[in-house]
Amino acid sequence: MVWVTLSLGSNTRPYENFCSCLDMLLLQFRDLALSSVYESVADQQPANLYLNMAVGFETELPLAELAALLKQIENKHHRARTAERSAEVTIDVDLLTYGDKSGSFNGVVLPHPDITAKAYVLKPLAQIAGKRRHPVLKKSFSELNSELQVQFDVAGQQLKPVTFEWHGRVLSKSG
Repeated sequence: MVWVTLSLGSNTRPYENFCSCLDMLLLQFRDLALSSVYESVADQQPANLYLNMAVGFETELPLAELAALLKQIENKHHRARTAERSAEVTIDVDLLTYGDKSGSFNGVVLPHPDITAKAYVLKPLAQIAGKRRHPVLKKSFSELNSELQVQFDVAGQQLKPVTFEWHGRVLSKSG
């Protein structure tokens, strides 16, 4: 079994799309570790709000099969792929880590570079895998989150927890 982490993001009907995506993941992987859900501003698009969260689970699927499954989930949500930052994103499912793998594997870069570049990726990841170590930097995700928080604040990467409930489980509360 391999421990895997994902980042989910949506700016279009995010509650509906998160719930549907989580349902699909639950059918495949059972025990999901779920972070809080955060609202963030899209890069260079202050009017475009996203919801983001992290998900972790164990799998026996080989990396290529898992990557294909994640693309299928995005496609079932009619994920449009466009270079426009203001585009509507129904669901974005990024593979952050696959065990301790590092490198490029058929277009999948591991660990995902946004882990250390985006607060909306690292903070939720630190919640579900705080003691686990970044495969390249060899620091825990909690350590990286603490170290990079000032950098994220300076860059204006503010996160706001939002109330989110899935199947009666409250993942986060605003306020």
